[in-house]
Amino acid sequence: MLKLFCFTYLRGMTNQKAVAEKLLQIGAVQLRPEQPYTWASGWKSPIYCDNRRILSFPFIRDFIKSEMCNVVFEAFPEADLLAGVATAGIAWGAMAADQLKLPYIYVRPKPKEHGLGNQVEGFYENGQKTVVIEDLVSTGKSSLQVVDVLKQQGLDVIGMVSIFNYGFDAAVKNMEAAAVPLHSLTNYQTLINTALEKGLVQTQTENLLLQWRQDPANWNG
Repeated sequence: MLKLFCFTYLRGMTNQKAVAEKLLQIGAVQLRPEQPYTWASGWKSPIYCDNRRILSFPFIRDFIKSEMCNVVFEAFPEADLLAGVATAGIAWGAMAADQLKLPYIYVRPKPKEHGLGNQVEGFYENGQKTVVIEDLVSTGKSSLQVVDVLKQQGLDVIGMVSIFNYGFDAAVKNMEAAAVPLHSLTNYQTLINTALEKGLVQTQTENLLLQWRQDPANWNG
């Protein structure tokens, strides 16, 4: 359970625009509608998000960490445990758990093939109220697979926090169906608005960028 002494230090709403600005500043998110990226799923995308870059910029890393702690503290004050998602969520979960003084575990994509064969690494107890830490949420399916693993281990998953999400309808539906509240530090709409304000994309490409989010599987640029 989060201790009361954290209140004065961590209280404050997340600034989604400020987070978006930082991601754009360091190239963690790149917009390229004229030359779409290809995701592992085969989808064509005008955006590529690589939040691992944040770890290389100490002051921005510290800002994102603090924003994540704010969200965990405000949205899930009853949290007993944080669980990072391998691999990109491991560092963020560890940093947030350290600042919030919470126990921490992380979840592998599959059980380890040697040693103890663990899929969940770290110490935990049955019934602990757990918040999953992700770097990025697209459709939410892979994130919810982690939720299922944690529930199978007897943990009570009360929500999820990510740095960024695309705002896909599929993700909203998947999270609602699983009864897992998702809170993100920033999102696709905020990022597009911020990029337009800063002149990083042109006004005439805004519709193109928004069309992609409505039907990413069939978008061709």
